[in-house]
Amino acid sequence: MAHIMIVDDEKDVVTLLKYVLEKDGHRVSEAYNGAEALQKLGLEPEAASGGEPPDLILLDVMMPILDGYSLSSRLASNSRTRSIPIVVITAKGGMRDLFQLAPNVATYIEKPFDPHKLRELISSMLKSSRR
Repeated sequence: MAHIMIVDDEKDVVTLLKYVLEKDGHRVSEAYNGAEALQKLGLEPEAASGGEPPDLILLDVMMPILDGYSLSSRLASNSRTRSIPIVVITAKGGMRDLFQLAPNVATYIEKPFDPHKLRELISSMLKSSRR
């Protein structure tokens, strides 16, 4: 199955998503802000040599230290991470306009979300990206 990274500062959301995704057989990594995600991806100078990039990133917008918009911009500007599809998960409506020009943002989901619909969306995205 796929490697999916969850980047969200809400521990309950991360726990729920991780449970659902691991139940489907996916390997899940987690980060609680954008800076931690950059370190885990090996894009920060003090980071380890970044292992295998994820197949998909689930990304919250409003986070401390480094927000989702800034993280998606950094990922889009790096040749190793620019092709990773991102699903933006946010409680703030109107975020589509902010991410309009982000080439790596595939879609948006608003909180609260239906975990079953999210699973279907992820499955569909992973199938189409493997073609």
